[in-house]
Amino acid sequence: MANTLIIANVNCDQILRLSRPLQSGARIHYEAQGHRLGGGAVNTGLGLVWAQHQVTLLSQVGEDKLGDWLIEQATELGFNCNLVHRHVGDTQALQLLMEPNGERTILRPNRPRLILPNSFDPSPYDCIYVNLSAEGLPRLLRHAINSNALVVSQLPKDLAQRPCHYLLTSADDLAQHNVDDPWQFGLQIGGPQLRAFIVTQGKNGAIAYTSQGQRHCSAVATKVVDSTGAGDCYAGGLIHALTKGLPLQQAMEYGAQWAAYAVNSNSSLPDHSLQLYLQS
Repeated sequence: MANTLIIANVNCDQILRLSRPLQSGARIHYEAQGHRLGGGAVNTGLGLVWAQHQVTLLSQVGEDKLGDWLIEQATELGFNCNLVHRHVGDTQALQLLMEPNGERTILRPNRPRLILPNSFDPSPYDCIYVNLSAEGLPRLLRHAINSNALVVSQLPKDLAQRPCHYLLTSADDLAQHNVDDPWQFGLQIGGPQLRAFIVTQGKNGAIAYTSQGQRHCSAVATKVVDSTGAGDCYAGGLIHALTKGLPLQQAMEYGAQWAAYAVNSNSSLPDHSLQLYLQS
């Protein structure tokens, strides 16, 4: 399988399960459900580890016991954490407010901007996936593309340049921008080598915008227990299929299947049923 580098956050998720949906001015009961390993890096990469990919994480955590715990947990799951940077100060946990219907509100802490390693060489990697911002990232990704690595990226929130072959976002995130032509919008972010701009739409599936038009892929019907990490797992399934050389339509079907396992799990991490599925 592929040698994959994931540039994304490794988080400690603290879970608060709410008695009813959030509403401004309301008084809502909650049940604290402890903390767990999470973040886009792990949520995306765990399925790839289960699919026998070699997955290296490029991320950062604090120089504290919580940072130690996150690295230990990720290493035990099979990730290579040699490129996880330790920033000065404590690791700040992320708060997940879980509503009864499985929807969630995420409270993100302020954290230092990721520092990329000096003279980083992306050539050993078959695929690079990006889901955060960092100084020098566009240069690194152009180098990776020139080294024939497949580059997949989430749409950056600041709409900065993100050279890639496949650009991903959700319909909710895209709605925050005034976009008349999704394909041209994607090209402005991803650059001329962009092959598809994929917009996930939850239970309505996903649409891929390309230079030839657009194509739709339906979602896999399942019960939504916890929607956290669905987009990350979708990206993992897409990457798995693309690195196998499968066409875009099939890759989107893989993404939909992996996302269904994610939302059916009481965790941001994919459920072990995905592991069993990959081993069958």
